[in-house]
Amino acid sequence: MTKPFYAVFDTNVLVSALMSSRQDSPTVALLDYVLDGHIVLLYNDEIIAEYEEVLHRSKFSFADERIQAVLDLVKTGLNLTPTTSNEVFPDPDDRVFYEVALSRDGSYIVTGNQRHFPKTPIVVSPAEMLKIVRGDN
Repeated sequence: MTKPFYAVFDTNVLVSALMSSRQDSPTVALLDYVLDGHIVLLYNDEIIAEYEEVLHRSKFSFADERIQAVLDLVKTGLNLTPTTSNEVFPDPDDRVFYEVALSRDGSYIVTGNQRHFPKTPIVVSPAEMLKIVRGDN
């Protein structure tokens, strides 16, 4: 296997994957790449806490088993200490995702809300991350 890609998934990526009925959606495909080891997820306890809180919201009605399976999958990755950043965020809760991504050279943050993050090549959409992993240019 080629060397893995490292990424932090914004919470909206996991929500989208769990809501999708299409196996070929970018967010579902990305989870498949995590399962097969092509993507290693980066996280810390604060990110896990946000995932748990959001995924358990009643408006989503996700089964506890599905939520636990996703959290267990995330935890197969690397639990890292965030690198401090001086960037300003519209939503301060997004800072930890960015700072964890900064803590590992060559990693990405995958989000459906790119405008919430600094304009930098490490911040990519799910579709862009798929192209990166697949080697599409």
